[in-house]
Amino acid sequence: QALVGKTSKPLIHAFNQFPGNLLEQVFLPRTKCKTCDQAFAVLLNSLRVGICSATTPFLLLGDVLDCLPLDQCDKIFSFVEENVSTWKSNSFYTAGKNYLLRMCNDLLRRLSKSQNTVFCGRIQLFLARLFPLSEKSGLNLQSQFNLENITVFNKNEQESTLGQKHTEEKEDGMEVEEGEMGEDEAPAPCSIPIDYNLYRKFWTLQDYFRNPVQCYDKFCWMTFLKFSDETLAVFKSYKLDDMQASKRKLEEMRASGGEHVYFAKFLTSEKLMDLQLSDSNFRRHILLQYLILFQYLKGQVKFKSSNCVLNDDQTTWIEETTKLVYQLLREIPPDGDQFATMVEHILNTEESWNSWKNEGCSSFVKERPVDDKPKRPTRKRQAPEDFLGKGPDRKIFMGNDELTRLWNLNQDNMEACKSDSREFMPSLDEFFAEAIEQADPANMVEEEYKVVRNPNYGWRALRLLSRRSPHFFQPTNQKFKSLADYLDSMVSKLAKELPDIPSEEIKTGEDDDDDNGDNLLKDSNDSEFEYKMVTNQQMDDIAAKLGTQWKMLASHLEMKAAELREIETDSEDVDMQAKLLLVAWQDREGSQATVESLVTALNAAGFSQIADNLNEA
Repeated sequence: QALVGKTSKPLIHAFNQFPGNLLEQVFLPRTKCKTCDQAFAVLLNSLRVGICSATTPFLLLGDVLDCLPLDQCDKIFSFVEENVSTWKSNSFYTAGKNYLLRMCNDLLRRLSKSQNTVFCGRIQLFLARLFPLSEKSGLNLQSQFNLENITVFNKNEQESTLGQKHTEEKEDGMEVEEGEMGEDEAPAPCSIPIDYNLYRKFWTLQDYFRNPVQCYDKFCWMTFLKFSDETLAVFKSYKLDDMQASKRKLEEMRASGGEHVYFAKFLTSEKLMDLQLSDSNFRRHILLQYLILFQYLKGQVKFKSSNCVLNDDQTTWIEETTKLVYQLLREIPPDGDQFATMVEHILNTEESWNSWKNEGCSSFVKERPVDDKPKRPTRKRQAPEDFLGKGPDRKIFMGNDELTRLWNLNQDNMEACKSDSREFMPSLDEFFAEAIEQADPANMVEEEYKVVRNPNYGWRALRLLSRRSPHFFQPTNQKFKSLADYLDSMVSKLAKELPDIPSEEIKTGEDDDDDNGDNLLKDSNDSEFEYKMVTNQQMDDIAAKLGTQWKMLASHLEMKAAELREIETDSEDVDMQAKLLLVAWQDREGSQATVESLVTALNAAGFSQIADNLNEA
C-alpha cells in the first residue's frame, strides 16, 4: 500500500505470500524506502527462489502502473524494458505474457498519440522484442485499415478565407517584438495559385490514403485520379531548391542533435497551405503516402475480395505515376536521391513481408526433422569367392572374357600404368623436327603450308611445351596476334637449344658452302663470342644485381617510355621489373640479343663490373 498508494486484492494476495522480514525490507515507509526498481528486483529474486507465484510480479506491475500518473509510469516502464530478457525466459514468459500484453494495452489507451508519441513507440518496441516475430496476435493478418484516422478540414467554401486579400499596415513607431518577423525576414509570397478548390482536393486525398479500398470503386477512382493529377502537377510545377528549404532551420536541427518537434497529425488550416507546400518534409509525407497506396493496390493480399482488381488503364496510370513520384522525391532537397533510394528499399522489404503473411506467417526457425524410426545398421555384404579368386595366381572375373583378360594382364594394375611402354608423349626434338626444318628460309616453305598453321598441331604443341619446355613459362612483353606466330617464336628458340636435330640448316655451318650467304646460321669459328646468346640464368643474375637501377640500363637498351610504364604496371618487385626489361629487349632483338650487345649497353650505363662478370661467364 505504501508503494502504490492504494489497497487491492491482488496486492494483498501478493504481500501475504512474503515473509514478514522480507516485506519490511521491501516496503518501508516513504521517508526511507528504496526505489521501485529495487522493490521489483527483490520481488523477482523471491520468485526465483520459489517464495511467491509466477504471476505475482505482473499483478504488482499492472496495479502500480494503473495507480501512478503518466510521468511516473514512464520511469517504471524503464524497469520493464531493461528486463525484457528476464520476461522472455522460460520461468516468466508462459505465466506473464498475457499480463504484460494487457498492461501495455492499458497504457496505450491512456497515452495520447500526438503528445506521448515517444512513450507509445517505446511500448510498441517492447512488445516487438517480447513476442516472437511470428506471433500472430501482433500481426495485421487481414490487412485492416485504421478507419478512425479521419483528417478534418474546412469543407464549406463560404467560410473559406482563401482568395481574400488582407492588407495590414503596421503603425508608425511600432517595434517588432521577440518572435515576430521583420520586413527582411518575412516569407516570400507563394507563387502557387492556392484557392479553395486546390485546398479541398488536396485534403480529400487523405480519405483515399486512409481507406484504399475506395479506389476499386469506379466513381471514387475517377475522383481520386482527377485530384491526384492536379496535386502532382502542383508539386511538379513548383519545385523546391536549397534556398527555399530553410537552411537556417536545418542548421539549428543539426546543432540540436536531430531532436525536433514531431506532429502525428497534419495541420489543415488554410493559412498554412502555402507554407506546407514549401516544406520538404511535408511533400515527402504526401508522396510517400502515394507509394504505399500504390503498393497495396498492385500487391497480392490474401484477404482482398474478388472484386478488388485493377483494370489495364488503372495499372498503367499507377506505373506512370509511381515513376513521377520517385522523380519528385529525388528533386526534393536535402539529399533527395538518398531518401528516394531508402524509400524504394523499404517498400521492397514490405513486399517480402506481405508475401510472408500470405503464406501463413511460418516460423523463421526451422527445426531439424526427427526420424521416429531408428535406422538399422548396415552390414557390408561379402563378395563371393569366385569373384575374388584364390591363391597367389588368383584371377578376378569382371563379367566377360575380354574385361577379365585386360584386368588380369598384370597383378598390380597401378604399376602397369606406370610402365615405360605406356609413355606416349613424344620428345621435343621428334615433335618439332619438321617445324624447325620448315622455319629455315632456305627450304622456301610458304607460310600457309607450314605445320604451325595447323590448329590441331598447334594444340598438341602447346600441351607438349607446357610439360617439356621451360620457355613456355618465361615472362615476355612480346604480343602475338595468332598461335602460329607464337609457335614460330618458340621454334626459333628450340632450334638453338636442340643440337641433336638431324637438320643441316640448324648446324654451325663449318662444312657448308658460304659463298652465296644463304646458310641459316653464320660461321661460328670466326667469332665464337660474337653470336653467343644471353641465357635465362644470366638474365636472372643481371636482374638481381641491377635492382632499383634497372631504368639506367633501359635508356641504353633503347626501350620506349610506354614499355617502361607497362613493366612497372606488370610487377611491383624491382628484381622482376629488371628481368622483364631484359626479356622485352630479348624479344625485340631476337637473334641480335647477344652477350656482346648486352655487355656494350652495361658498360655505357656504368655497370662495368656486371659487364665483366658477364664476359667471364
